[in-house]
Amino acid sequence: MKYCLICHQSINETVTWKTIFYPASMSNVCITCQEQLELIGDVICPKCGRKMPESTLCQDCLKWQESKAYAKLIRSNRSIFTYNSMMQEVMTRWKYRGDYQLKQLFAPYIQKKIKHYNKSTFSIVPIPLTKARQYERAFNQAAVIADMIAEYSKQPIMEALSRKEAVSEKQSKRTRAERIAANNPFFFCKTVKTNVLLVDDIYTTGMTLHHAASQLKAAGCHQVDSFTLIR
Repeated sequence: MKYCLICHQSINETVTWKTIFYPASMSNVCITCQEQLELIGDVICPKCGRKMPESTLCQDCLKWQESKAYAKLIRSNRSIFTYNSMMQEVMTRWKYRGDYQLKQLFAPYIQKKIKHYNKSTFSIVPIPLTKARQYERAFNQAAVIADMIAEYSKQPIMEALSRKEAVSEKQSKRTRAERIAANNPFFFCKTVKTNVLLVDDIYTTGMTLHHAASQLKAAGCHQVDSFTLIR
C-alpha cells in the first residue's frame, strides 16, 4: 500500500492527464493533492517566470529594469509552482518542520523542468543559509533542490556563496519594501568563471536572488539564471 506524501491517505493510482505528463509523481502523491498543486505552465513573464495572462514582463520586472544596480543581474528565472494554499502547507512542512521526504514530491517536476537547461553548461549555486538557520531547519532546502538539479542535468554544484551570520528577521516576516531595502547578506567565497544557475526554494520579491547574483557577478560570473520551486 502506498500513501500520499502530503495527506498520508492511501493512493488510488488512477491515470489522469497530470500523471501522464508527470508519471513519477503518481507513485507518491494522491490525485486529490496533485490537482491542488498549481503548475505555472508556459504563459509566463519571460524574465521572472511568473504565471501571466500573456507573455509580457510583469510589474515587478519592469521595476527591476529601472534599477541601475539590479537590472541586468539575472537573465531569467524559471519556477514550477504558484504559491497557493496547498503549496503553502507543503512548504511549511518542508521548510519549517524538517519534513525531508517531501523532496520526493518535487523530484519528477524538477526532472521535467530542468530539461529547459539541457543544452547549456553551467555551475549550480544554491542559496546558502546561516549556520544558525540551517540548524533550526535541519537542512538547506535550496541545497536539496540543487542536488536534484545536478543529478538530472549532470552539471556541477559550486558552493560559491556564504551568508553573513548577523541576526536578522526572517525574510518571510518582512514586507516587500523591507526586503528590497535590506543590506546584501551574501559574500562570495569562490571565484566563478562559468555561467551559473542560482537555486532557491521560492521567488517572492526576487531580492534574495538579486543580492546573490550581484555577488556572483562580482566574483567573475558572466551570466546568471535562477531556478526556484515556487514563484
